[in-house]
Amino acid sequence: MISRPLLRSSTAIALLETDEQSAHRVADLVAESLPADETAVSLVDIGTGRWRVAMYFRVPPDEKIIRALTVAAAGDAAADALRFERVAAKDWVRESLAGLAPVIAGRFIVHGAHDRARIPFNRIGIEIEAALAFGTGHHGTTRGCLLALDSLCKLHPRRRILDLGTGSGVLAIAAARALRQPVLATDIDGSAVRAARANVAGNGAGSFVEVTKADGVTAPKVRERAPYDLILANILLRPLQRLAAPLMRLTAPGARVVLSGLLAPQANAAIAAYRGLALERRIDLDGWTTMVLVRRKRPGASVAGRHAGP
Repeated sequence: MISRPLLRSSTAIALLETDEQSAHRVADLVAESLPADETAVSLVDIGTGRWRVAMYFRVPPDEKIIRALTVAAAGDAAADALRFERVAAKDWVRESLAGLAPVIAGRFIVHGAHDRARIPFNRIGIEIEAALAFGTGHHGTTRGCLLALDSLCKLHPRRRILDLGTGSGVLAIAAARALRQPVLATDIDGSAVRAARANVAGNGAGSFVEVTKADGVTAPKVRERAPYDLILANILLRPLQRLAAPLMRLTAPGARVVLSGLLAPQANAAIAAYRGLALERRIDLDGWTTMVLVRRKRPGASVAGRHAGP
C-alpha cells in the first residue's frame, strides 16, 4: 500500500526514524503525493516501537516539499528529524525490505523470497516481491484484513470476491489461495496493477485472480461480476466514504465487506457511511482499524456482534 517501485538507480535519500503511526502516515502521504516513477518509499521496524521511513529519489528532491509533507503527516518534530543523504546506486527498495521478518495472520504468512523454505506446510505462504511492493503485510491495515479474511474463510464459501485497491495483490492472493474462488482485483494505479499481476503469477494464483486497472467501482468489469459475496477494501477513509453507496449496491444478501486503511478514530465515520450494513467485527492493530460489515439477508436478521481485537 505504501511502497512504490524504483527499479533504476537512485542517489538521493531522505530518512526519518519515528513511532509506527507517524512513520506510516509520512510514508503514505509521500508515496501518494510524488510521481511513482521518481520515488520509492519503504518502512522498516527497527525495534522498541521505532520505525524507519526511507524515501528514495531518482533525482535530488526539493527538501522543502518533503519537509512540508512530513509536517502535514506527522508534525514539526518529525520534519525536524528528517535527514537527507546521497548514496550509491542500488535497488534500495529490495535491499531495505529483504530483512523483514514474515508476517503471520491466522493461516496466512506473508514473506519474502529469503524465507520461502521456512513456511510450514499447514500455512498459506504468500510471497511478495520486495522490489514490487505496495504492501508487504507489515502494515496494521493489511494484517487486519488478513485476520478478518482468515475468520471469514470458516463461514460458507465466498463465491464472488472483489479486492478493491489491491496494491501488491496480497489480499487477492490470500482469498484465492484459501477459498479457491475467482477474485477480481482492481487498482487505480497502473504501477500497482503491474506489481499485483507479477505477485499473483509468482504465487501460482493466476488461474483464480484477475487484476485490472479501475477507478472505483463503476468499471464495466467490476459491475459485470456483481453481486459480490466478499469485498475487500483496504484504502483510506475519504475514498471509502465516496464509494460507500455504489459499493453497497454491489453486495449480495449476506455479503461481507472488509474495510481498512482507517485510523482508529476514523472508524465511526466509516460506519456512518456504510449505515446500510451492520458491523460484525472490529480489529484494532497498531492504531489502525479493520472492520467486517455484513449485509443482512432480511430486515432484522441478527449478526454475530462487535468484536475488538484480532
